[in-house]
Amino acid sequence: MSPSDPILVAPAPSRLQLPPGDWPSLLDGLCARFPRIDRAQWAGRFARGRVQDAQGRALAPDQAWQVGLEIVYFREVADEPAIPFAEAIVHQDAHLLVADKPHFLPVTPAGGYVRETLLARLVARTGNRDLVPLHRLDRLTAGLVLFSTRPDSRDAYQRLFRERRIEKVYEALAPGLPELPFPLERQTRLVPGEPFFRMAEEPGEPNARTRIEVIDGTGPVWRYRLHPVTGRKHQLRVHMAALGAPILGDDLYPELHADAPADVPLQLLAKELAFDDPLTGERRTFASGVSLHL
Repeated sequence: MSPSDPILVAPAPSRLQLPPGDWPSLLDGLCARFPRIDRAQWAGRFARGRVQDAQGRALAPDQAWQVGLEIVYFREVADEPAIPFAEAIVHQDAHLLVADKPHFLPVTPAGGYVRETLLARLVARTGNRDLVPLHRLDRLTAGLVLFSTRPDSRDAYQRLFRERRIEKVYEALAPGLPELPFPLERQTRLVPGEPFFRMAEEPGEPNARTRIEVIDGTGPVWRYRLHPVTGRKHQLRVHMAALGAPILGDDLYPELHADAPADVPLQLLAKELAFDDPLTGERRTFASGVSLHL
């Protein structure tokens, strides 16, 4: 494939273990699971042998959907749009890279984005193909993302997240809640919602916990400081919406807005990261240079 080829292929394949579903075929199921990729694009991948089983054998689009089957597929994007916002490298050493991600830029290849991702940009800037993000931010969320720069120390830093030994602080702009006492803590049970890419609260043992403070409570829109004690998908967005203060620019909560403007940023920022370095014991703190504005 030449550099001028309009099809851009991710540097590594993606893997998916097929989840429960009643789709009649692989093609139908993948179209449902990835609604932003049109059916013709999936059909083209099948035709070129770009959807395979774990042994690298090409799969047929009409093959039955088999729960638990591991498939491998290669992301391809035609005419990928450029994202006109730049990331910044806040810190870089022998083991870690800390990046400041702008709104709208995905962390890793997904949907219609392969080249225009934080990971791809950083690999191109540093020449380090061992870069791996240690956690994720939504595409619409801005702020700090921590990357491992080498495999031999990666697990030590991944354990910080698994064992909840890293402090994450977010800022958000959302409607004021003068009737509530702050600071407050919200603890609820989050489960996959409908459609599948949304989350929902349900009764039961809490698995998501957020501490919420007010930074500026003047005017109709307040500035909040959010401390996610747990790291559930969309946790901060769901908790703020459930309190009656959905984060400005949120097109998923409390209701799905499929026709929301694509150029309105979610007013959510991963502002700070702090932890004790597992290799040296040194206290490490990093802050984003991004600010939220109405």
